[in-house]
Amino acid sequence: MTRNILRACVLIAGCGAFMPGTADARSPSAAVARSPYDGSWSVMFYTRSGACDAAYRSGVMIQNNVIYPQGSGINLNGRVSSNGAVSATVSSGGSAYASGSGRLARSSGGGVWRGQGSSGSCAGTWAAQRR
Repeated sequence: MTRNILRACVLIAGCGAFMPGTADARSPSAAVARSPYDGSWSVMFYTRSGACDAAYRSGVMIQNNVIYPQGSGINLNGRVSSNGAVSATVSSGGSAYASGSGRLARSSGGGVWRGQGSSGSCAGTWAAQRR
């Protein structure tokens, strides 16, 4: 269960606060509208307090400012704003959950996360790199 919480937290790291695009869905540019953060990201989570694994790596995909997990078994709700601000929540079933925030630049980013699982609460930092 603790591993699932940390895995969820890792997914949070690559996530962000959603700000929808302004392109009209009928315009040709809407079909190719892309966020500067779109693509595959590798996220490393580091536990600074609590009973979670010391470190965990996971992948996420960002598409039109929405963050998607690369893997299964995780419920992820994350978004990246137009200025790179990241905000996300993750759960892996039961009472395990985590949330995180931070900022992305064009090829890297970082922030903090906090979660709760069967072994208690955990918190730490995350670092992301574009793949």
